[in-house]
Amino acid sequence: MNNTKWEELRMGMYNLNSLSPRWRTCHTENEYISEWDGEWFYHFRIGGYQTIKWVEIKISSKEQDEAVLKILKQINVPGERTGNGFKIFGYLPENKSINYINQ
Repeated sequence: MNNTKWEELRMGMYNLNSLSPRWRTCHTENEYISEWDGEWFYHFRIGGYQTIKWVEIKISSKEQDEAVLKILKQINVPGERTGNGFKIFGYLPENKSINYINQ
C-alpha cells in the first residue's frame, strides 16, 4: 500500500471515535509484531508506513465490526477477515494473491 491508503485507513479508524478498534503491526525488516494499541492519530503513523508488512485490526463487538467493515470497503484496501477482525496488507509474500475488502 502507499502512504495515501495508510492515511485513509488511519483517519477512517480514528474517526470511528468510541468504535475505533485496537491494532497491531508486523514490521517488514525483522517480522516484529507490535503490542496491541488503540491510538490511531499519533501512534499508528510513528516511523512512517514503509515498513508495515500488515496491520491487524481487532474487533470487539458487532457494531464495531460493521463500522470498521464499512470504512475498509470505502477505502478499498488489500486484506482479509481473521478470527479477531481484519488483516490489511502493506506487502504480500511472493506468489500470494489477496482480495480487496470492497464487497
